[in-house]
Amino acid sequence: MMRSIKFAGTFLCFFAATTVCCSVAFAQSLSASALNPAASASNEPKAANKTDNAEMVKLIEALEARIKSLEEKLASGNSSDPVKSDPKSEELAGMKKDVEAIKEQGKKNESINGFFQKVEVSGLVDGYYSFNSNRVDMFTQGRAFDVRHNAMELQLAKLTVERKNSKESPLGFRVDLGLGETVDRIISVSDSGRNDATKHLLQAYASYVAPIGSGLTLDFGKMYTPVGGEVIETKDNFNYSRGLLFAYGPYYHTGLRAKYGINDKLAVSGFLFNGWDNLFENNVGRTSGKTAGFQVSYVPVKKLSLTQTYLAGPEAPLANVPALSARDNWRHIADTVATVYITDKLTAMGNFVYGSDGDNDGKRGYWNGFAGYLKYSFNNRFAFSPRFEVLNDKKGLRTGLAQTIKEITLTQEMKLVNNFITRVEYRHDFSNRTFFTDYLGSQKKNEHTFIIGLSYFFSTREP
Repeated sequence: MMRSIKFAGTFLCFFAATTVCCSVAFAQSLSASALNPAASASNEPKAANKTDNAEMVKLIEALEARIKSLEEKLASGNSSDPVKSDPKSEELAGMKKDVEAIKEQGKKNESINGFFQKVEVSGLVDGYYSFNSNRVDMFTQGRAFDVRHNAMELQLAKLTVERKNSKESPLGFRVDLGLGETVDRIISVSDSGRNDATKHLLQAYASYVAPIGSGLTLDFGKMYTPVGGEVIETKDNFNYSRGLLFAYGPYYHTGLRAKYGINDKLAVSGFLFNGWDNLFENNVGRTSGKTAGFQVSYVPVKKLSLTQTYLAGPEAPLANVPALSARDNWRHIADTVATVYITDKLTAMGNFVYGSDGDNDGKRGYWNGFAGYLKYSFNNRFAFSPRFEVLNDKKGLRTGLAQTIKEITLTQEMKLVNNFITRVEYRHDFSNRTFFTDYLGSQKKNEHTFIIGLSYFFSTREP
């Protein structure tokens, strides 16, 4: 009950903040409409804003002309007009001050309106039904988020508020609020510093484009990992389930990200994070330190993109234990993603990962894996996507068992209406060790799963 109350409080705070921002923008719109009633009747907000600005300019010009006329009369001593003659210098000064105030307010209104006009609100609702051939009681092994057997589950409901920035408009931000199985699975990995409120904050970072060259983008806060060929949101992947490389890699980081586009083909990024899947630093003593890394994105030709990512840093949340603090606690991961747009209908992607970490025996352990993807779009509504993966974890550093695990996935995608995706998926996971269990607790080397997934998404920036 307390967790529900805290979560409700989090969303109410976010809703209140959003309401205040919208109210400010709405009040400013009403003020502009009071000066120009005709513009308030317009059905196009952008056209109305332009009309309001034009009317304000006309008003300022009229006042300035009036001031000029009064100044001329004051200088010439013309008193032919009994109403407008003999103006006082104090009145002229007051009118000039009013004009300057109107100009300044106009600039402020334009700045605020321009800022909030670029704010995008988007969201999604993602759910699934899954059946496991082993009829497991609890969770399907080897999965990131679609872990429930014979159940209809809310995988993720998410609301995003974002203002994208540029060199011309340098300030930006992004906040992602979520709930569902995905939220619990991401946090349960290793983040001992989270609480019931912060776990629903999937991403939250401020962004600034520094005026350096073509623009250096700096993001600070909590953000998704740059590692891997798949992402947290189902709709942006080829398949419904996430693969092995994604499931056993990092999900998010907290810290600083810097990105610089050298040209339209090459971009470089640098990272400084607290570590893997941590909101707060959890390494202590001699093993404390940050995770640092870089990413290079290269598009040599239109139909090929390459991304290389590397992260390294100490990862020992139990470093106060002598057996662990004495080991080599540095974790390294190198991740390569290549995407080839073979035709307008066929896309191929490959993901290779290599990582190393300290073992409890004081030695280094390694893991590596490969994932291959294809997506063939029959038209803009139907697509078919097979995937094959292999993960070599010979010391059990990622899966908890020394093994080589593989999987084959076949996904049929149907977009019956815009913004609504249905995916029907079959997946077969198999290992050289008894990694899987059934409802009786018996150990098995494989499992078969069948999934029906539904994803609905929306955005205020849709055409």
